[in-house]
Amino acid sequence: MIRFSIHLLAAVKWLAVLIPMAVVIGSASAFFLWSLDALTRVRFANPWLLWLLPLAGLAIGWIYHHYGKSASGGNNLLIDEIHQPGAGVPRRMAPLILLGTLVTHLFGGSAGREGTALQMGGGTAATFARILKLDAASVRLLLMAGVAAGFGSVFGTPIAGAVFALEVLVIGRMQYDALIPCFIASLVADWTCGAWGAGHTHYHVAVAGVGARPDLVLFGKVVLAAIAFGLAGGLFSLCSHKLAAMFQRFIPRAELRPVAGGLLVIGLFFLSGTPDYLGLGVIGNRPDAITLSAMFTSTEIPAGAWIWKLVFTVVTLSAGFKGGEVTPLFFIGAALGNSLAIVMGAPVDLFAALGFVAIFAGATNTPLASTLLGMELFGAGNGLYLATACIVAYRFSGHSGIYAAQRLAVPKFRALHHDK
Repeated sequence: MIRFSIHLLAAVKWLAVLIPMAVVIGSASAFFLWSLDALTRVRFANPWLLWLLPLAGLAIGWIYHHYGKSASGGNNLLIDEIHQPGAGVPRRMAPLILLGTLVTHLFGGSAGREGTALQMGGGTAATFARILKLDAASVRLLLMAGVAAGFGSVFGTPIAGAVFALEVLVIGRMQYDALIPCFIASLVADWTCGAWGAGHTHYHVAVAGVGARPDLVLFGKVVLAAIAFGLAGGLFSLCSHKLAAMFQRFIPRAELRPVAGGLLVIGLFFLSGTPDYLGLGVIGNRPDAITLSAMFTSTEIPAGAWIWKLVFTVVTLSAGFKGGEVTPLFFIGAALGNSLAIVMGAPVDLFAALGFVAIFAGATNTPLASTLLGMELFGAGNGLYLATACIVAYRFSGHSGIYAAQRLAVPKFRALHHDK
């Protein structure tokens, strides 16, 4: 009875912290989603804003150089602090990443929103931990819950958000001690974001297969496509790290790197001949625009759309613009899936969905969270194909993901050894 009372009291204390924190994070996500949509439409109405991208980059670089300090570590700082608490997550992280991301999108940088959501969630959690003067172990759990809340609320996927926070820290090992805090925080944040009226894009994917059994021919095509998704995820990570290193080597002054990146994005815009690879890529400004939603229905998506979006995004983020990699990864994967479906004679909507989540699994080394993400977004009817694509892509993407602070616990491949 005494032990039960102790556990009950601890649970009440945690709920008293997690629920208000998640409400704040969910509200911040709602504001962020509204702002992102509004500024994207402003850019559509004023295409000349792209010409100011280098100046916007200079402003972002200058602010982060003079005021960002450790906050410039972004998602990697959060992961490091969860692994081993150090100087802490600065209060300025959340407002700086929000401002930097909105400016990036307003002027046409190709970036996502997951990085912003994670850093707003982690920054808010760190503020709560600092006010409550929590010990290191409690701070670690609260930071993980903040990451889960940010991810779950910004994508409308609370289950995937909870599992992502557990899975992303270490390759090959889950952090189950934070499962309940992460799930509660992700769920409450998502509910809060929805209560504010912030909407999420909905996708319809028909259930494939023969009756209750999988189509073996289709299954084989899924495996082949998943290998391509994994390689594409690894390519994205490799290019991101290499180009960021080149920017640092050849442009020592950090505030000038986004200027160069902005000029390169403008050049890419002229080379591609379309504005569709700018910004988030979820919505377009004309009916025939190359958008994430179009990948699920159109058979007219250019075969090179995925590589164009990869290049635009790698240049934007490696140069120092702010945002995230995940939504552009969704675009890249869905576009690649669309093209592979046409070549293989497979359902376009299914393969777009597979690419959507599988390239995310490969680039972030989170196959379980990615599978759940797919089921939450597209339904569980294609769960076998979604899981297969995510697991195979994870295996073929290599160990170098988009988060450099990720640690390796279990290699993705072990050779068979026989006892002598």
